[in-house]
Amino acid sequence: MNKAFNYRHLYYFWMVAKEGSMSNAAARLDMAVQTVSTQVRELERDLGCQLLRPAGRGLALTDAGVVALRQAESIFQLGEALPELVRAAAQSPSVRLVVGIADGLPKLEVQRLLQPVLGVPGLRLVCLEGEMPDLLAELALHKLDVVLSDHPAPFHPRLKVHNHPLGTSAMGWYAAPQWWAQAVDGFPVSLQTVPVLLPTTHSIVRHLIDHWLAQKGLRPRVAGEFEDNALLEAFGGTGLGVFPGAVAAQAELLQRCQVRLVGACDGVQENYYAISTERKLAHPLVLQLVQRSAGADLVQ
Repeated sequence: MNKAFNYRHLYYFWMVAKEGSMSNAAARLDMAVQTVSTQVRELERDLGCQLLRPAGRGLALTDAGVVALRQAESIFQLGEALPELVRAAAQSPSVRLVVGIADGLPKLEVQRLLQPVLGVPGLRLVCLEGEMPDLLAELALHKLDVVLSDHPAPFHPRLKVHNHPLGTSAMGWYAAPQWWAQAVDGFPVSLQTVPVLLPTTHSIVRHLIDHWLAQKGLRPRVAGEFEDNALLEAFGGTGLGVFPGAVAAQAELLQRCQVRLVGACDGVQENYYAISTERKLAHPLVLQLVQRSAGADLVQ
């Protein structure tokens, strides 16, 4: 805090500037005019410049006084709001959870994975998306409480993190109405007769899908690749192509994108992890997240 002046002196100046004269400010403060005048002169002495000058029967602000009044307005308006803000915070305590989201993790699965803690009273959830190296660096600096990812954190000798499995979900193929009947007929061979959308190779599940297609002897026409899974689902919903998604997300995808499940991508599943800096979790919400998610069957 700046000790170059007294905030009480600033308050008296603020009142004088608002009231337009020493006498009016003194009456408002229920103080002697001389006392108020002395306090204002003390402030001017501390700041090293004149803030008020005579103007008719009252006082006017100097250029320095205009600046001082502007700052005083901000200071005391914030001060007036302080009690209400503090009382509101005391009456409604919040629980903060800062989550890093690996950019390859589907958004629908993020919502599903966080479901166990979304009903916690006073929850203040902060979600930040990014690439895994950046998220792990933020986690190590304790700027994040946990990182959610579709793959475990790689080993790093100078970065001690722990992977907590949250479960898995089987993968399937989805199609908008204009492609659904054609895709269902003769699935999975039918994937060679319809346009296909895929996640980019930054996603772990993309490599598993490529392997599955190769095993089936399929070489579909890829109409689009998307780094952001939400975009993949959105364009799939417009009919740009048939796309892979978690079987567990059937209801959400039908509601959000009006797409239906064509068939299972048998043997391909998406894995989910919570990554923390502690082996024994300390944050109560992260602990709750891991215990409940790991105990739930995400595979449908």
